[in-house]
Amino acid sequence: MTETPAKPAAKKTAKKTATKIATKTTTAKKTAAAKPAGAKKTAAATKTAAKKAPAKAPAKKAAPARKPESRVAMVRRARRINRELAELYPYAHPELDFGNPFELLVATVLSAQTTDLRVNQTTPRLFAVCPTPEDMAAIPPEQLEELIRPTGFFRAKAKSLIGLSTALRDRFGGEVPGRLEDLVTLPGVGRKTANVVLGNAFGVPGITVDTHFGRLARRFGWTTAQDAEKVEADVAEIFPKSEWTMLSHRVVFHGRRVCHSRKPACGACPIAPLCPSYGEGETDPEKAKKLLKYELGGQPGQRLKPPSDYPGQPALPLAAS
Repeated sequence: MTETPAKPAAKKTAKKTATKIATKTTTAKKTAAAKPAGAKKTAAATKTAAKKAPAKAPAKKAAPARKPESRVAMVRRARRINRELAELYPYAHPELDFGNPFELLVATVLSAQTTDLRVNQTTPRLFAVCPTPEDMAAIPPEQLEELIRPTGFFRAKAKSLIGLSTALRDRFGGEVPGRLEDLVTLPGVGRKTANVVLGNAFGVPGITVDTHFGRLARRFGWTTAQDAEKVEADVAEIFPKSEWTMLSHRVVFHGRRVCHSRKPACGACPIAPLCPSYGEGETDPEKAKKLLKYELGGQPGQRLKPPSDYPGQPALPLAAS
């Protein structure tokens, strides 16, 4: 058989395809030649770095969840915290200046929504004018408001002070009663104020739940309650009654000096190993030391007339602060 010659159209198509391939090859060569000399080195370096780069470390496994703490273990830990705080603050005391139950009652009412320091700077002038319930019940409200103005909310506080002074004069013979049931009937006096007065003026054990005590009781895992009376009841079940008053002072001292609301000084806290909330604040020891307040931070305390065993400096009067 004779060969059939290729069709002209097929030859033309083949030539066009060959031409396109050749053109692409030529273009690719020109492009490669146009690249800067360092491009090849960069590409090579990238490949080498990729080879040398260590493989990604496997993801760390999540720490195993802590076993729930038993009631017995929590009580033991809580009582140990109390012992540690007793060693840290053997001089713990009420941080309001007072000379008798009436002065303590008035100072505690004034301490709402302000610092004990500001109250201590205000009461000397107040008690010079109103040393007794009879005097305070008779003072014009405007004059009393002006005397207690530095403590804030002075109108509401003046109303409470005149009311409780009148009640002391008319119902209790001008004397502060030594029973919780009687104290809470006075205007402006709740359980917290009553427990402060009973524990420190009458020696009757009581737990004082202020903002510091409530915050630390929750951080320590003694309670989850937000309500002050529920916190008081929960903590009362953990500690013997004989410890209630001093426990209150120690916890409040620690809350003011170390375990602050916004920036607790965890790294400078002696009871950190016992605290389930460790790490909420600054854990670096040097940075944490700078957060310490009052005598632990080398600063004056809150009382103008602190107890003789207080290791810090007295606070300054209002005019000098």
